[in-house]
Formats: sequence, structure tokens, C-alpha cells
Amino acid sequence: MKIASKKSGITLVEFNEKAYRIAILSGGWSREREVSLSSGLGVYNALITSGKYVDVTMIDVTRDVSQLVRSIELAKPDVIFNALHGIGGEDGVIQGVLEMLNIPYTHSGVSASSIAMDKVFSRIIFSHTGIPIPKWEVCTIECLMKSEHSMSLPMVIKPRNEGSSLGVFIVKSKNELDNALRKWNYGKEVLVEEYINGKEIQTAVLNGKALGTIEIRPHAEFFDYTAKYTEGAADHIMPACIPDHVYSDVFAFAEMAYSSIGCKGIARLDFIYSDDGIPYLLELNSQPGLTNTSLVPDIAKHIGMSYIDVIEEIIARASTK
Repeated sequence: MKIASKKSGITLVEFNEKAYRIAILSGGWSREREVSLSSGLGVYNALITSGKYVDVTMIDVTRDVSQLVRSIELAKPDVIFNALHGIGGEDGVIQGVLEMLNIPYTHSGVSASSIAMDKVFSRIIFSHTGIPIPKWEVCTIECLMKSEHSMSLPMVIKPRNEGSSLGVFIVKSKNELDNALRKWNYGKEVLVEEYINGKEIQTAVLNGKALGTIEIRPHAEFFDYTAKYTEGAADHIMPACIPDHVYSDVFAFAEMAYSSIGCKGIARLDFIYSDDGIPYLLELNSQPGLTNTSLVPDIAKHIGMSYIDVIEEIIARASTK
């Protein structure tokens, strides 16, 4: 393989020989299983179409660890592409298994994955790093029902350890809060966050360098699960319509957040650019989606990186830890 420089300034790896066997892990047992299957299929099709690889295998991951190990042993991969999303796939669990097998795998390692998935631990780190984040606290359902918290309405409630905006509710009244809690099935703890009115913007970071920031204009109240994975449910504006100095600040905050928890490969960081001109970091996704409606491919395309460019760069940086 050789190194090639793109006009964007991003250095990519070009593969000139069929040097790799790739096993793609997708599916899993989280609430994001279907999204993961879609991401995995996108990666599979891109690698097969490229014609550069000895073999590409899809592995549907379940809780059966022994079956997973057998499937990996049969595939004999040089690299494992982790296309899992959600609990079990991007929280350090599967990463620990892969490190025991001593096979290079993509994306962040055990520690960074675990911290990124936990919105409380990651926010503590982001706050100490000096990155603007919304006011927040962790409450039990009982405390919320009794209004034993310091947040004022409107506010946002969300799970501590979920992705794809699953379990996120914007509540503007006590009645809306009670209704949301009656539907709650994400554990006893609830992350409560101040509501910030503004633009939803997302930044992709690859190997520590921010690639670009996209603005999302959902047709619903916010960029929820349906808006993220339904064609035409949200408008993607690339680059985001924000002032140049804010764009630069978002890049800096995104790169700081990425490095502060030790990420590797690709990550996506979600911000709210508030009406008062401050970009607040909401979370870091260490296993961003790679589906037809995902944001990372849109951001990369704007700077001259194709879908396969992104996939090959992620593979090139795979490691055993």
C-alpha cells in the first residue's frame, strides 16, 4: 500500500494489493440492531465493489460469544470492521472480546468506547477540558415524578447509555414529563438536561482531525430516531450555516473531546449551536452510523472523500487496542 494526499489535506491510505481479509461485525442485541445491520451492509457492499480485498465476511453478532469466536476463526480476518451500534457493540464490551483474540479491529478501544457511551462520565471529562456543555444532572424516576430536581422546564430527558436519540424526550410541562416517564424503559437513572434552543450541528473527526460540520434541520421537533433513519425526514446542510469563527470553535471542541477520552478512527460529535451564539457539546458517538442517511459520509463527501475512502481509512488505522 502507499500513502496518498488528498486536496482536503487529509492523508489517506491507498490499497494497491488484495492484502486484507475483512470480517464485518454487525447486528448485535441493542435497540440499534437494525441500524447496525444497515451500516454493516453498506460497508460490505463498498468493500466488495472495490475489488481490493481477498475476502469480506459479514458476521451477525449475538450474545453467543462462543459462536462469535467460531465465526471469526472461520473467517480468518486480518482486520475486523466493527459496525455494531449501541449497548454491547460500542460500549467496550465487544472491544474487550476482540482484544482477547488479538485481532486488529476498527474504531475506539475498550476505555474510550465505554466512556463515550456513558453520557455522565463523558460529560465530566468534557467539562474539565473546558468544552461548553448544557447544565445537567442525573435523577431517578421517583425524584423526577416528585419534582425533586434542580432543572426548570422546558428540559430534556434521555438515557445515560443509549444512542440514536433513543429515549430522548423534550418536555415542556409537568404533564409531558409524566407521560414521558410512563413510557420510560431505559433503566432507573435518567439524565436530565437543560433545553437549549438552537441549531443541531454534527462534526466528524477522523484520526484526531475534524473533517467538517453539518447542520441538521429535522422536519420533526428534533433529530430523533425516525428523523435519523428515514429518507427525507431531515434536511442535511453541508457545511453548517454558522459563523466562520463558530465553525472553527466547533472543530477545536470536537478535536479536544475526541482526544480527551482517547478515541481512535472515526467519531461524530453532536452539538447545539444556541441562539445566544454558543456551541454546546451534547455527546460523542464513537461508532457513528454508515447508512444511507448517516451524516459522516455526507461530511466526508464535501471534502472530497468518498464512502470507500472513509471505510479504507478506518480499516488502515485498525489495531489490537
